[in-house]
Amino acid sequence: MARTTCAVASRKRRKRVLEQAKGFRGNRSKLIRMAYGAVDRAMKNAYIGRKEKKQQYRALWTQRINAACRALGSKYSWLIDGLNKAGIEINRKLLADMAVNDAPAFEQIVKQAMEARA
Repeated sequence: MARTTCAVASRKRRKRVLEQAKGFRGNRSKLIRMAYGAVDRAMKNAYIGRKEKKQQYRALWTQRINAACRALGSKYSWLIDGLNKAGIEINRKLLADMAVNDAPAFEQIVKQAMEARA
């Protein structure tokens, strides 16, 4: 029986890592030892970045809602409290979109929330 090696598999693995490291600066994109570390770090940061993106969007929505509320003489925390008491289930993404693009509808929601809060 002929002896088999892992040459094809290892070459494929190295080629895949170097392909992922394409565009990195210096030897990180050319030498396999450096590319392994660079790709591992990049993958870790990409994973963290996907989580952070969600946090940043939620913070942006909160700021937009708060700015629109204050223009109507209310506060963000009062609005959220009023929505909970009124039983209105609407997420922050939609509220922020309404605050920017559909001011009359947002004003109606704020009025309903303030009535329920009082």
